Formats: sequence, C-alpha cells, structure tokens
Amino acid sequence: MRPAAVLFDCDGVLADSEGLVNRLVAEALTARGWRMTGEEAREIFLGMALPAMLPVIEARCGPLPADWGAALSRHITQALTAEVEPVPGAVAAVRAVAAAGLPMAVCSNSTRGELRAKLQRLDLARYFGQHVYTFEDVARPKPAPDMYQAAAEACGVAPADCVVVEDSLLGARAGIAAGCRVLGLARETDAAVLAAVGARPFAGMAELPGLLGIGE
Repeated sequence: MRPAAVLFDCDGVLADSEGLVNRLVAEALTARGWRMTGEEAREIFLGMALPAMLPVIEARCGPLPADWGAALSRHITQALTAEVEPVPGAVAAVRAVAAAGLPMAVCSNSTRGELRAKLQRLDLARYFGQHVYTFEDVARPKPAPDMYQAAAEACGVAPADCVVVEDSLLGARAGIAAGCRVLGLARETDAAVLAAVGARPFAGMAELPGLLGIGE
C-alpha cells in the first residue's frame, strides 16, 4: 500500500557507512585498552547513539575524557566526508520517492555533523530539506519512537500512514513503537530478527519503490 510519507534511516539504508564507522570505533577503543575488531564493534554497538555507547565503554575502559565522544565524532565525520559510499540502490530509491511526490525525512542515531557529512557526500541532502533528525534533536534516541514521531509530524502525516525504512533491530523497534509500518533491509541484520519485531524484511534497496507502490 502506498504510504503518505517515507522516513529513512541513514546508516546501512542510505549510506554504506557501518563498516567504516565500526572500524574507527574499534580502533579508538583498542587504543584505550579494549581490543576489538570492526566486526565486534558492530555486534556491540549497531544502531546505538553515542550517548548510549558511552556508558558501555566506560564500564569496560573506565572514565573517559570529557571530550572523548566529541573527538571521536569529529574523526568519524572527517572519514565519512572523504570515504562513504551509498548503499546499492539507495540513491535511485530516494529519487523514486521524490518523483512520486511523497514527503520524506531521514532519522539517524548519528550526530548532526556525521549525518550532514553523509547526506552531502551522497548528494541526498536536497531531497530531505529540513526533515533531517538525529538523536540531538529529540529527547530520546532510537529505539525510542521520538525521532520517527517528530518526522511524521513535520511531514504532516500520521505515523500510521508512514513507512519507515530501517536495517537495525533498534531502528525497527523505534519505527514500530512510533506506530509506523516498517520495512527492514536485511543487510547487517538477519531477516528473521527484523520480522520478529514486526518489520517486513526485504533484500535490497532496488526493491523499495515496488514495496512502496511507486514502482513502474
């Protein structure tokens, strides 16, 4: 069924950024004595906002310098600006939604700087305008529903009439909690895990226009 608005996650849905970010997080934590690989960082932190990550890190590494999180975010932003590439099919999917005249928003547990860097690098910022949300814009990050509820309101659409496109368990839970229909891109997260929380799994972004009822 064609939705009234489409609300996108970014990492793993639009930007193929999770491998890069996980590698940088793993390097930063290894330097503080918590040795890990990028794959291990993905298993521990996938979908988490930085404020939620910090207590987990401090429980293992001890108190962090006051500016540690901000410094890590700046380092990640620089790398994203230079390196990040789109998820296959993502740019075409966003263009298809725009061509269909559907309101869109992007909702990410990233910082504002990181999200801005990704959208600009992928030339997607122009499609979302002011409808860009991070954990810094709401009271609670995903898996709380705040971000998707705010995005639906900004689009002038009831959450029940929105489709959320997510790829993580935390993000799918946020969309479901907001009252949206959730399509779960099964790249980093198993399809069965996404389905178990109420998302409809799909295999690739090239499928999205058809799932939204706007494909040819």
